[in-house]
Amino acid sequence: MEQYIVSARKYRPSTFASVVGQQALTSTLKNAIANDRLAHAYLFCGSRGVGKTSCARIFAKTINCLNPGADGEACNECPSCRAFNEGNSLNIVELDAASHNGIEDIKSIIEQVQIPPTRGRYRVFIIDEVHMLSTAAFNAFLKTLEEPPAYVIFILATTEKHKIIPTILSRCQIYDFNRISIADMVSHLGRVAADQGITADPAALNIIARQADGAMRDALSIFDQVAASAHGNVTYEGTIASLNVLDASYYRRLVEAFEKGDIPAALLVFHEVRRKGFDSLFFINGLGEYLRCLMLASSPATLPLLDMPDDMRAETAAQAARLKPDFLYAAMGLCNDADLNYRVSGNKQLLVELTLIRIAQLLSPSTIKSGRAGGPLKPIKKPEAQQATPAPASEKPTERTEVTAAPEKPATSAPAPAQPPRAGEHVAVPRTTRREQPGAPLRVGGLSIHGSRAAQADEASAHSRREAYTAAQVLDAWKAFGAQREKTMPALSTLIRNITPMPGSEPDAWIVKVEQSAALLLNDIIDELLAYVRNALRNDSWSLHTEIHSSGLGPEFWSDSQVLKHLLADEDFAKFYNDFHLKLL
Repeated sequence: MEQYIVSARKYRPSTFASVVGQQALTSTLKNAIANDRLAHAYLFCGSRGVGKTSCARIFAKTINCLNPGADGEACNECPSCRAFNEGNSLNIVELDAASHNGIEDIKSIIEQVQIPPTRGRYRVFIIDEVHMLSTAAFNAFLKTLEEPPAYVIFILATTEKHKIIPTILSRCQIYDFNRISIADMVSHLGRVAADQGITADPAALNIIARQADGAMRDALSIFDQVAASAHGNVTYEGTIASLNVLDASYYRRLVEAFEKGDIPAALLVFHEVRRKGFDSLFFINGLGEYLRCLMLASSPATLPLLDMPDDMRAETAAQAARLKPDFLYAAMGLCNDADLNYRVSGNKQLLVELTLIRIAQLLSPSTIKSGRAGGPLKPIKKPEAQQATPAPASEKPTERTEVTAAPEKPATSAPAPAQPPRAGEHVAVPRTTRREQPGAPLRVGGLSIHGSRAAQADEASAHSRREAYTAAQVLDAWKAFGAQREKTMPALSTLIRNITPMPGSEPDAWIVKVEQSAALLLNDIIDELLAYVRNALRNDSWSLHTEIHSSGLGPEFWSDSQVLKHLLADEDFAKFYNDFHLKLL
């Protein structure tokens, strides 16, 4: 029975023509041999499995061939070629620098350099993974590499060119090997399958080529793995199952959920993927790659850049045609952010779920801030039935405004620029108009906010709530609101703890004294704050206003400069501060 040989060894290139994906480089080497313009040292660089060592062996065999062919290939029949093919040629010496990287190993090479070839014209020394040599070994090798005997040629191979010292690089002709394209891999795997009598689906070979990541050796090893369970027929479904690859159909369904703004469907797809055992980081990176494919497929100019079968390319282009480029760019950015934050995240599943939610909101009409840019999306239009109809003049509710607004300008005049609040000035956060009639919409900054939670709480009841309350109840509700947001909004929680609302001059009107930046922070969450306190007090007339301080937030909430001034009062700290020339940023 014939011994089984893995495909990576059985189909290893033995001629320049059989090297996959390196046509330009092999043509250059053949021309150098044909014109007898050989350098004394070569450096072959490239990623794993692209043919560096194979080309070095083919080059060594060809320059020693006694009867080279017209196409520049070795004859494989002369004594030198037969000795090489049988593995007993004395003219070719190989050294694996990964395991023989000391100065003694290089001294052994230097000694062998002095021995001329017994058969053929050259002695060729192939040093693989040369970047693994120690510094002492590199230095001992320099002189021999620069001025070897005329019959010696060195071929150095490495996957990490940047680790080679400049003095070695300057003594070599450098050849950079390309990563092998998916199309070249699929073509070669098809020939290998045909030679072994195996029927292979091109889509399955495409999956294998993608998994190989540019390395032909890896592609052949993966092909053997799939073929072992294929029973002579390598199919797309069988390859996906054998390699445990996440099928693109999951990402296609996910993008369809994004198109509809269907967040539950998107989360269900993610959890289905997790149940199959796929890592969340692998999933989010795969989604980013699929969105990139959609971006390429959205333009006829970049469509050929997709390395996939024609039917899959057409299906991807059809889905891309329904999506706007802005959505794809923003979604890819969110996937990239999730990838960067994944390793430091304490709850990785939540991180991925939030990313999916934000992507879905990119196309979902919403009044909230969402998406990567954090800007407002398309507003939701109110149904006609919910539009507020103006009351007749005789029934118009009387309003008492807490803040005196500037008089209105004529329609033809330009609006006056907004002025910052002055010290001691009372400013509503936001400017709130109290209603005298139940059911009237809450007004913020002069605008109706039916969509806010505060307004929804008001509209849910037929009459405004007006229960009595105590100051202690207000403070309890105030602190409870801050405690609820300690994890999600720590800055707001700190602010709530450090300021205390006080009763104003009018009933139900309370005041907090803060600086302008704190007033802006309160303004962002005023709807939630008002709704929370009103519900706790069961009184819809409760309102909140701010008084802007000119000298900051007071001693219980210092600015950075105030903290520094306090610390510098200590002599030891002041000395430390001055000795190291520190300053406040």
